[in-house]
Amino acid sequence: MIDDDTIAAANADGEAALRAEYDALGEVLDRRGIAIDGIRDRVAAYGVAIPSWGVGTGGTRFARFPGPGEPATIFDKLDDCGVVHRLTGATPRVSLHIPWDEADPSDLRAKAEKVGLGFDAMNSNTFQDQPGQGRSYKFGSLSHTDAGTRAQAVEHNLRCIEIGRQIGSRALTIWVGDGSNFPGQAHFTRQFDRYLDSAREIYAGLPEDWRLFTEHKMYEPAFYSTIVQDWGTNYLIAQELGERAFCLVDLGHHAPNVNIEMIVARLIRFGKLGGFHFNDSRYGDDDLDTGAIDPYRLFLVFNELVDAAGTPGFDPAHMLDQSHNVTDPIESLMNSAMEVQRAYAQALLVDRTALAGHQEANDAMMASETLKRAFRTDVSPILAMARLEAGAAIDPIAAYRRSGYRARVAETRPVASGAGGGIV
Repeated sequence: MIDDDTIAAANADGEAALRAEYDALGEVLDRRGIAIDGIRDRVAAYGVAIPSWGVGTGGTRFARFPGPGEPATIFDKLDDCGVVHRLTGATPRVSLHIPWDEADPSDLRAKAEKVGLGFDAMNSNTFQDQPGQGRSYKFGSLSHTDAGTRAQAVEHNLRCIEIGRQIGSRALTIWVGDGSNFPGQAHFTRQFDRYLDSAREIYAGLPEDWRLFTEHKMYEPAFYSTIVQDWGTNYLIAQELGERAFCLVDLGHHAPNVNIEMIVARLIRFGKLGGFHFNDSRYGDDDLDTGAIDPYRLFLVFNELVDAAGTPGFDPAHMLDQSHNVTDPIESLMNSAMEVQRAYAQALLVDRTALAGHQEANDAMMASETLKRAFRTDVSPILAMARLEAGAAIDPIAAYRRSGYRARVAETRPVASGAGGGIV
């Protein structure tokens, strides 16, 4: 972990400048009728979960280039996740992936408590085969033509629920790679019906206080047809399963020109927005750092979320889901958590009364400018002040580098192999 003295020393270098910048921004916002301390408090109360697998180096189909000090176990991962939260104060929960993170639940709880974390949604893995697995998922899992393979996939998801129940999770996220790679390979309707039947069995195994999130993805590894390929199919699944089934939106799982913020608005309207996997993309499911390519789109998503705040039952889960191929994963996760907070803070600055008036008057220019005024506001002092008052770092990346954490863990963790491609 990062000790308090390291953070205090790093903060001492920048605190005076931060307070001056915060006061100056406060005066600007005050002229708009916005109290800066109220925005700061809402940002401080906001948290985004981080994925356990996100602290490892990712890869493409062609190669993976691990860095020093790669986490070798789930307990190493929790240490790294604890560092992200300690420095940002923005990532209080971690999302596990089974079987990658298989461990005794009591040990997981103890480790998480030690590093100051709780647990978010569980994630099942039926998109790749594991050692000793009885049946292969090469041709599908929950939708497989073989009943025994489907049963194996259902049982895995039920086991994820049981592990999650023991560590304090309250949700299960399902993503499958099922689909087809050739025309005629699969009967679209029968395949979807098999998926729904399997999903119903999993849904029936949910504890009463749990939610089920299903995730859509336009392609890969099924390149001709993917069984849950878009938000419309995802919505149909949630409707079929029941009131505790919701749609999870991954920002990278859409075609480049899709209007994701409108999808978010539609799912909010019909009560089926379960949550997000935040990342960014250039071409497809790139899993780039959040806000790296299109921070305005991220802001527009949060504009819809802030607009819906207070709607009965509206409580979407927020999580990062990224692949870090050329950066230190801890730095990328910290940066992304701050970018999510930034978009949230900017969305809180939107003059909603003015925006509604411009919309009713069909004044496209002024409606657009109302949003851009909030987006153009540099809210960095608000984010940094929230961190300072929470005992985190004014500049998390600088404090992290100053701490020497990566070099220390590299001395004790085994060197990771870079052989082969694929995900973490």
